[in-house]
Amino acid sequence: MTANVADNALFLEVLAGYDGYDGRQQDLKVHKYTQSLGRDVRGMKIGVLREGFDGLRAEKDAQDCVRTAAARFKRLGATVEEVSIPMHLHGVAIWAGVISDGMWQTFKQTGLGGNARSIYSPAQFKFMEHWLEDFPRCTPNAQLLMLLGKYLERFNGRYYYKAKNLVFKLRAAYDATLAKYDLLLMPTASYKAYKMPKSIKGLGPTEVFKYALVGVETCCQFDVTGHPAMSVPCGLRDGLPVGVMLVGKHFDEPSIYRAAHAFEQSGDWKDM
Repeated sequence: MTANVADNALFLEVLAGYDGYDGRQQDLKVHKYTQSLGRDVRGMKIGVLREGFDGLRAEKDAQDCVRTAAARFKRLGATVEEVSIPMHLHGVAIWAGVISDGMWQTFKQTGLGGNARSIYSPAQFKFMEHWLEDFPRCTPNAQLLMLLGKYLERFNGRYYYKAKNLVFKLRAAYDATLAKYDLLLMPTASYKAYKMPKSIKGLGPTEVFKYALVGVETCCQFDVTGHPAMSVPCGLRDGLPVGVMLVGKHFDEPSIYRAAHAFEQSGDWKDM
């Protein structure tokens, strides 16, 4: 999203806070994020999440690159220890249950949920009025998730409700570890960057799925639990970038910026 950590902190500082329109914005805690820049990581505790290194396309050199990044944090003065949160591995299924059914139902309501304490936009309603006709123009990952949501309609919300309830358990699992650590560390993806095909024409269903959704398996858990996270480049392997992800407590973006900026300033990531 930004070329460096400082720009990202400034970007969030401008954007964060209640906008006066969205009633879902409750109990927000906003910080001067740029004030977290330029601080070292001495005294911070970072948990390296064991389950975060699992993945459908896990590559050893990419995983080793992230572990090297963890070792760099240790050299910079942080306490770095391996931790385990087994429920992290169930997070993809929980996320899928929420996003697929939820996305389909939201689109059916032309993008506007009912009974919310929010400002409703007639322009948005008008724009979304014929969304189903535009379905073929959606990206493959959006199409897959909405088709799954359509299929799940036959269960009358059963799996959506179950997934929503499990979000509380997943959130609590991360919170229990974050009560002892400032941050969690894991790969942004357990593999190096790869080239996306220009078109899905000629690809089988398995290949389409691989390119459309495999990238979410490490990150999507935090989309439903609400924990802030940031990906920072941490090295090149075979000339391809690898990212390390830092995850913090709710509304504790300052700890992420503090650690991410210290890591960024410790050397050129392309040479790590």
